[in-house]
Amino acid sequence: MGYRVAIVGATGNVGREMLNILEELAFPVDEIHAIASRKSKGVEVSFGDRTVKCQDIEQFDFSKVDIVLMSAGGAVSREWSERIGKAGPIVIDNSSAFRKDPDVPLIVPEVNPDAVKDAKKKNIIANPNCSTAQLVVALKPLHDAAKIKRVVVSTYQSVSGAGKEGMDELWNQTKAIYGLGDATPKKFPKQIAFNVIPFIGAFNEDGYTDEEQKMWDETHKMLDPNIKLTVTCVRVPVFVGHSEAVTVEFDRPIEPDEARAILREAPGVLVVDKQEHDGYITPVDAAGEFAVYVSRIRKDPTVENGLSFWVVSDNLRKGAALNAVQIAQLLDETGTIKPSSGYRSITV
Repeated sequence: MGYRVAIVGATGNVGREMLNILEELAFPVDEIHAIASRKSKGVEVSFGDRTVKCQDIEQFDFSKVDIVLMSAGGAVSREWSERIGKAGPIVIDNSSAFRKDPDVPLIVPEVNPDAVKDAKKKNIIANPNCSTAQLVVALKPLHDAAKIKRVVVSTYQSVSGAGKEGMDELWNQTKAIYGLGDATPKKFPKQIAFNVIPFIGAFNEDGYTDEEQKMWDETHKMLDPNIKLTVTCVRVPVFVGHSEAVTVEFDRPIEPDEARAILREAPGVLVVDKQEHDGYITPVDAAGEFAVYVSRIRKDPTVENGLSFWVVSDNLRKGAALNAVQIAQLLDETGTIKPSSGYRSITV
């Protein structure tokens, strides 16, 4: 026996990845339902070797499913997630709508799996921001070994983090510039082709953006509220894959070789770190992969007990769809939902 699963936002980048990853990990699915807005009703999406027609969210009976993977944006989630949860299934929500809710666990399975015990409070589990997910996977094993005091992060976030419209804008602007066409920004505030934009989201009163605030709020909720964290989020002209330059200050000395050894044993992490011209990972290398990659581990001599390193992951996978499916696996594995059934779990 398997689960009855609905994907809300099935026609989007992350929704399609969720369908792919459910199949890739052989998650036990008896029924799959693709849900979207009325305008996408009847659109076909792929699940394994078959196609599934999208159904209208307004007309779908959510009481007949066990798990809902929600990736339709914050507005849709705020309107629907609690209603769906009250109908019976557990909602795994990819938006920011419920991440700060004290009654909704925010989970990265490699980091805080025990938080699943609170899943039934609202029948909602929040998926973290894509940049936070890969960051905490890398920080968690180091924090367990040598308590982290402070983290400085600069992100290099791909346009797929802004959805299909973001990817289309990079593609169209690149063609327009080569062809002397119109490269006027529409999705992003400035030209993204051959450029970088040090702004994602909306400005807060303190000068940081809400994207940057998400990273420290979510790290505090999942990992440790006492970690001091400062972030600069930057959009770069990369289609898929987020990168992060990370500097960490610990409460004791930790050598680069020790950090490499710790991270090599950590779940979800792959260390690729050689002092060679190709001894590190880039977003192109990480696209389509499951792991969080860590490279360029080195001492930071400007602070006591400091290390710097480079973190890369496919934001559509570990940053969104993969993490959501891993949460579904966690629900099954812990018996939080039934039936328990075998599946090929992710190992990297």
